Amino acid sequence: MSSISSLRPRDDKATYMKINPKAKLSRKLFSKTIETAATRDGYGQGLVSLGEKNEKVVVLCADLTESTRCRHFAAKFPERFVEVGVAEQNLAGLASGLAMAGYIPFISSFAVFSPGRNWEQIRVSICYSNFNVKIVGSHAGISTGPDGATHQALEDIALMRVLPNMTVVAPADAIEARKATEEAAEKKGPVYLRLTRSESPVFTTAKTPFQIGRAEVLTFGNDVTIISCGPFVYLALRAAAALAKTYKIKAEVINCHTIKPLDIKTIVQSAGKTGAVVTVEEHQIGCGLGSAVAECLVENQPVPMRLVGMPDSFGESGEPDELLEKYGLTVERIVGAVLEIIDK
Repeated sequence: MSSISSLRPRDDKATYMKINPKAKLSRKLFSKTIETAATRDGYGQGLVSLGEKNEKVVVLCADLTESTRCRHFAAKFPERFVEVGVAEQNLAGLASGLAMAGYIPFISSFAVFSPGRNWEQIRVSICYSNFNVKIVGSHAGISTGPDGATHQALEDIALMRVLPNMTVVAPADAIEARKATEEAAEKKGPVYLRLTRSESPVFTTAKTPFQIGRAEVLTFGNDVTIISCGPFVYLALRAAAALAKTYKIKAEVINCHTIKPLDIKTIVQSAGKTGAVVTVEEHQIGCGLGSAVAECLVENQPVPMRLVGMPDSFGESGEPDELLEKYGLTVERIVGAVLEIIDK
């Protein structure tokens, strides 16, 4: 599938905003020639890297080896790959047994099927015993496109972050997805990685800081904080550039790739400085990143908020660009939310 044009840069001129030099973002941040790739591609690369370094890493898939990019690992390490077939509950059960035996299993499917179809097995067979299983949900969000509502996972963050012992990570681009995959193997206990099908800009670099559980401040600002996860972080950056150029509003953009455990310190500090927060995600507004941030701030630093995401609706079949426009998941909507909250 082609890249999502609404996530692509349209202006290679000055960004008009103060980028955090420690973020080490791509020099082509808003260039039309910026590289694009799907986060699932970074996952596939990370698996191969792990396989070469750690013989305890095993991979299981539910009949979606090509789509989830497990094929690279399967080709190189066939003795450590298991094709379970269309049986997502068995996928989780087998993984829990392998974890008991000392392996580090990665289980891969579309997010609507895992964790969507096997949530109970993940809850009881993995999380309850705090087993060292990595659950990888690919094709998350509405940008899955023509596959339609049945294959557009818009509730998976909610399903995973409610489970005790679970870590939830939504990488911002392919490079970060590779880092997240490799770091997930080092973290004890269940981890959920949320990946996408469509290509999006690769705006981080090998030197961009990444650590599970720590949010990264990408731009500095005093007027509003924009918090996002997954490829929509790039959307937030473009919105921050538009706000700075057109309205002289300085937005602090935070890449909150780890939704659980939330980096409370970074979020509270930024909210205290700017006094207003907008969250942006390719997920239902209810119980996703925005809800997690709201829960954090209501106890620690209450400020006005706006939540940009899927408006309590199922998706539908269509091209990714069309769907993002229809449901208001655009730069223009983020800018509008910021203007609303600042005006208020």
